[in-house]
Amino acid sequence: MLDPLGPMDAEFADPAWVFGRSSFGFLPDGSLAAIGRFDGRDHLFHARPGDLIGEVDSAYTEFEGLRSGGGNVVAVVGSPTETTVLARFDPTTLAVAGVLRRASGVALDPAAVSIPEAIHFPMPNGRIAHALFYPPRNPGFASPDGERPPLLVESHGGPTSNASTALDLGKQLLTSRGIAVVDVDYGGSSGYGRSYRSALNGAWGVVDVDDCVAAARYLADRGDVDPDRLAIEGGSAGGYTTLAAVTFRDVFAAGISLFGVGDLATMARDTHKFESRYMDRLVGPYPEAAETYRQRSPVHFLDQIRCPVLVMQGLDDRVVPPSQAEAIVAALESNGIPYAYLAFAGEGHGFRGAVAIRRSLEAELSFLGQVFGFVPADRLEPLEMPGLERWRASSPHRGSADLEASRSGA
Repeated sequence: MLDPLGPMDAEFADPAWVFGRSSFGFLPDGSLAAIGRFDGRDHLFHARPGDLIGEVDSAYTEFEGLRSGGGNVVAVVGSPTETTVLARFDPTTLAVAGVLRRASGVALDPAAVSIPEAIHFPMPNGRIAHALFYPPRNPGFASPDGERPPLLVESHGGPTSNASTALDLGKQLLTSRGIAVVDVDYGGSSGYGRSYRSALNGAWGVVDVDDCVAAARYLADRGDVDPDRLAIEGGSAGGYTTLAAVTFRDVFAAGISLFGVGDLATMARDTHKFESRYMDRLVGPYPEAAETYRQRSPVHFLDQIRCPVLVMQGLDDRVVPPSQAEAIVAALESNGIPYAYLAFAGEGHGFRGAVAIRRSLEAELSFLGQVFGFVPADRLEPLEMPGLERWRASSPHRGSADLEASRSGA
């Protein structure tokens, strides 16, 4: 029988979705450094058998790969205002003792950084869903009177990972240009306990989509964002949620899929060894549940998409092959739906090269500007979307010619 050192509503052992993670470490005096997650962020705790010493005050809100040994305690950490660093901690007090390496030398004006707000919103079945909301922020510009900003809903990958509070320059690019962002920890995400993670079991493509829709509606009802200018974006598993949302729901005015999964059956048959039975829990055993896989796969219902879509794909992707992106693009073109397609040679499942990363971020901003009717002040490479004006004229989602995106140093 195990006795908890400090009972609390926090998750201290994140699931092993990826290799090399660690959420605790023993210290020289026999006590324990442990990472607990609640309210959408990580917290550092100090404990010993029979005694929870308490939470360690820290500016860091994300901890990964905690390691201890030989009198050293290190972890990869992040915060909403600083780029990720490899930090060293005092083995006695767990106070930060130094920074060993920085992910980037970029420094932003704190006044220009949008700090995430942890939001919680009810679902029809009584469950409470969670997300991190980033309001627009740029001290040099103000929105027109009465203008509510567009919203980009982000559906994280995994799908059973979680949204991060660490500084993300991609999000700050958008918030500094007047676009709100909400990063949704939909049902199934880590950091909210076992029952919350279990909400996605057998329900991938339903619960995640419902929670993303609910997050957008919650913020619109609260008055934070324009209900007519809602977009959704995701990569990999988040790309699947994005494609499912624009295929099976009529809420979003635009979708952005980065190497998104369009066909669940293909993933079940061909995914890599580490996740070879992952889909059995999220959707159902394959091939016994083949019809469920088909009914939840956007690739079979692409004629239902009614909004512009930006599709970005690595041509060397072995997890989600380019053929899935090409099928989506072909259907959009056939159905007269405005779209843009960017394919990156030499890129796999997740963009690593500087050219692809920069181009994808610029394309995202250009795409949102065209769909929502504003002209970014940035000098962006043109993104061709035939038929967009015709779509905007007939769409219930309006654009605003008055919204002028700002230029900043993000």
